Amino acid sequence: MEKVVIVGGGLAGARTAEALRRAEFSGELTLVGAEPYPPYDRPPLSKAVMMGDAEDTTLDVDLDALRCRPLLGRRASALRLAETGAGGAVTTTAGEVAFDGLVIATGATPVALPGAGEGAAAEAARIHFLRTIDDARALRAALRAGRRVAIVGAGWIGAEVATAAAKAGCRVTVVEAADVPLAATMGAEVGALAASWYAEAGVDLLLGRKVAAVEPGGLVLADGGWIDADDVLVCIGVRPETGWLAGSGLALDNGVVVDESLRAVTERGEPRPDVVAVGDCAAWWSARYGRRLRIEHWDTALNSPDVAAATLAGRPAIYDPVPYFWSEQFGRMVQYAGWHQGAERLVMRGDPGGRRWAVCWLTGDRLDAILTVDKPRDLVQARRIMAARGHIDPGLLADPEVPVRNAVPS
Repeated sequence: MEKVVIVGGGLAGARTAEALRRAEFSGELTLVGAEPYPPYDRPPLSKAVMMGDAEDTTLDVDLDALRCRPLLGRRASALRLAETGAGGAVTTTAGEVAFDGLVIATGATPVALPGAGEGAAAEAARIHFLRTIDDARALRAALRAGRRVAIVGAGWIGAEVATAAAKAGCRVTVVEAADVPLAATMGAEVGALAASWYAEAGVDLLLGRKVAAVEPGGLVLADGGWIDADDVLVCIGVRPETGWLAGSGLALDNGVVVDESLRAVTERGEPRPDVVAVGDCAAWWSARYGRRLRIEHWDTALNSPDVAAATLAGRPAIYDPVPYFWSEQFGRMVQYAGWHQGAERLVMRGDPGGRRWAVCWLTGDRLDAILTVDKPRDLVQARRIMAARGHIDPGLLADPEVPVRNAVPS
């Protein structure tokens, strides 16, 4: 392998460049990024950048030292795989880039709100999304005392921006179509535990309300209601950035379909040893959970590149972690590890009406997942147990005075 092209200029792409050099790849390395900026970190965009505590989140990655040629401000538009079964070329807005090894790290794109308008209409209604550093700076400029800010979606990003907007003195309204916050990711029972946080922060939370349209001056609700707003943030989810791969012959199903070694799978079901995918756009097979996963969080972008680099180098490697993410909202550190879909029951650790508590998902005596609020030790210990596929005593686990590690049967 002499020429490797990385498509995607974020954390996953940058870490893959580092991992390839650690894996002793000595050939030509090119990084194609749609944005004109060198690789930067995204989690601070809704936290430190939004709070005004940071302006630049550029990663500490020296592309020159890595002998990596950056092609920034160039968007990939198509992929042509060689008929011989190895190599090909990426079509970009500045021409084709040939490769014999390809890393797909194009991340995800925010989902637009139906009826929100586009172009001049969206600009007139002052509609914002939050995915890039430019998005963050534009939104932060709008967060001024007395401004009316409407946030569509009470998920992780919506809560984080609501935190920053309230702190800036804005009049904040969050509109959520579900009956509780975080319903899509945490489920109704756990999501309901976060509802009171909004009122504590002085944020109006409207649940079970759908937005019909965004117009200059506010939101039109599906039930005929109206919400005044000077600026609107739409954060109702993201979708993997894979449109440029249409017609390439690679299998696409809620992301780039990859095997346990992160090799892209063709539409015929065959893995390509010369093409890997990492980060938000990769849908990998997890033997641990017996299903395909696509995780849109920093931890995946940070850790999957080592496996991808080893795979391109022809070395055996498996990517099958215990998923992990965190969120800072309303003065709380919220952390999650595991995968709770299909779990049999919930076990509480502590009083959810207090400041520090945790909830665990169990199947039999197996710990499937944990969500902690200002209890980082619980998170760390539970994550280790899940990684080791250990068993746990549900009775001891329910006692918040018992360390999670001590709930493991001897």
